[in-house]
Amino acid sequence: MQSLDTGSFETMSSDIGSATMRSAVTQSYDYDLFVIGSGPAGQRAAIQAAKLGKRGAVAEMKSVIGGACINTGTIPSKTLREAALHLSGYRERSVYGTSYSFKRSITMADLLYRAEKVIRNEIDVTQHQLQRNHVEMFNARASFIGPHSLSLDLSGNRGRREISAEAIIISVGTQAPWTDTVEFDGQRIFNSDDILGLEDLPATIAIIGAGVIGCEYASIFATLGVRVTLIDKRKRLLPFIDYELVNTLVYHMRQNRLTLRLGEAVANVETYQHRTGERVRINLESGKRINTEKALYAAGRMGNTERLNLDEAGLCADERGMLETNDDYQTKIPHIYAVGDVAGFPSLASTGMEQGRHAAAHAFGEAVKSFPQYIPYGIYTIPEISVVGKNEIELTEAGTAYEVGKATYREIARGQIMGDLTGVLKLLFDIESHKLLGVGIMGEGASELVHIGQTVLSFDGTIEYFIDSVFNYPTLAECYKTAAFDGLNRLE
Repeated sequence: MQSLDTGSFETMSSDIGSATMRSAVTQSYDYDLFVIGSGPAGQRAAIQAAKLGKRGAVAEMKSVIGGACINTGTIPSKTLREAALHLSGYRERSVYGTSYSFKRSITMADLLYRAEKVIRNEIDVTQHQLQRNHVEMFNARASFIGPHSLSLDLSGNRGRREISAEAIIISVGTQAPWTDTVEFDGQRIFNSDDILGLEDLPATIAIIGAGVIGCEYASIFATLGVRVTLIDKRKRLLPFIDYELVNTLVYHMRQNRLTLRLGEAVANVETYQHRTGERVRINLESGKRINTEKALYAAGRMGNTERLNLDEAGLCADERGMLETNDDYQTKIPHIYAVGDVAGFPSLASTGMEQGRHAAAHAFGEAVKSFPQYIPYGIYTIPEISVVGKNEIELTEAGTAYEVGKATYREIARGQIMGDLTGVLKLLFDIESHKLLGVGIMGEGASELVHIGQTVLSFDGTIEYFIDSVFNYPTLAECYKTAAFDGLNRLE
């Protein structure tokens, strides 16, 4: 993504040694807070410190700000998904037939056009937010030279600086892993970070790894008419998601001619010559062979901690490059925090933002209240899934007596208008108190709709709230009222 280099760092950084800078600094440190990494978690941490009147700065080693979220991960993948839905005519097929398509021949250029525009805008918005909060930015690779000290290797051969900070937040994110069994070339065999560099849309693709990233890209490619094979060692997709919703997702994936190879381990990946050109062969440990035009490796992520020189700070990462923290995101060195993907599960942009805000506030003794037990998960497959609270397996294992209320999009006027006849909303609630325990949604707008349930969960509400409330008509929000009535009827 070199074309997205905005040169923003040159205008945002200044001389570390200036008297003006040091006049506002507490104690003898150059900064109150220094953040390593400019992804969502790092941004929120720096801005929170600025709101508390603290002087902070952020170091980003890449030529553009925003981290993987904006440049290679969340924003690009969700934009590609939206472009695929639009160009393929997927949303209108229930009305105009399965052969309907907005554009017959869809290319990678069609998909990337929209993605690059959104990425540019997000970079500009992020840059402006940091600027107006007076957060300094350094285009530099940061590494520890002591518990409170960092060395900054400035990009463009501009030398090296040393700075000190009262508190330091590590927000370096993750990268796609490399493995000895796979030789990546960025085109035939590639990982999720390389996807924006693809030159053409394949006719067939195999995806190794059926986690969130793998499932999202599998459904995107399948919607575009690509023959997809999804491979994973686990025997079930997305085990932290309601099993009924996952089973429904699998059904829709198969309807799009996607092949699942679960419980299968990859022995090696190789290229070979075919009459149509170079192709990829994936050899499974079971002896099966999968021949495909391209292969996407999406099996996990690794923390970007290998160049931080953590030993100098008294820290060490685990075998996946992740850092262990407490509930306030402190590492074992109390003034050093780790937030975002590098802190491990759930590795969501949304949770990273909250972790960054929490860590920065905690570093300066500011009380922060949040609802970490009610984090919503948005899985941007096609159809999309979003859940919050407990699922049926968790409640059963805990011995909680619960009941289920359901509503389908097809019985809601808005679902008919939109043409989404596959959507479903589930409410899980306590049999005695009727307290809401969990929400699971599949269908258009699931990741937006889930926040209604999240709010009720956060205030220990009951499903009577949905019955007593008036929802706009026609809207998908009516599913909550219908599901609540369904659940109470089951009790009777």
